[in-house]
Amino acid sequence: MAIIALVLTALVALIHLYIALLEMVWWDSPRGRKAFGMSAEFSAQTKVLAANQGLYNGFLAAGLIWGIVHPDPAIGWQIQLFFLACVAVAGLYGAATVGRKILFIQTVPAVLAIIALVLR
Repeated sequence: MAIIALVLTALVALIHLYIALLEMVWWDSPRGRKAFGMSAEFSAQTKVLAANQGLYNGFLAAGLIWGIVHPDPAIGWQIQLFFLACVAVAGLYGAATVGRKILFIQTVPAVLAIIALVLR
């Protein structure tokens, strides 16, 4: 179960790195507009806000990576659990306020990783 927890936590980190790139780098590009279903006008108007939001997603990814590579497994476990819980809560909030798709992109993978982490 430890390998499954590691893989799922790494997957959540990679998802958030990708989201950070979408929001910080590709927001106002065809790739970003397609990912978030927005017009060129809207993406141009909200680029600064999206970059700020992307920074927070980058912090979530960094925290998960920190937990994975921490030299003390007990502390690494706690770090991973904390950041996975943050991702799950952010996903629930996003699903409630933006769209249900976020529940499946953020919350479900985070909850699965939490379960695997707790059961390892």
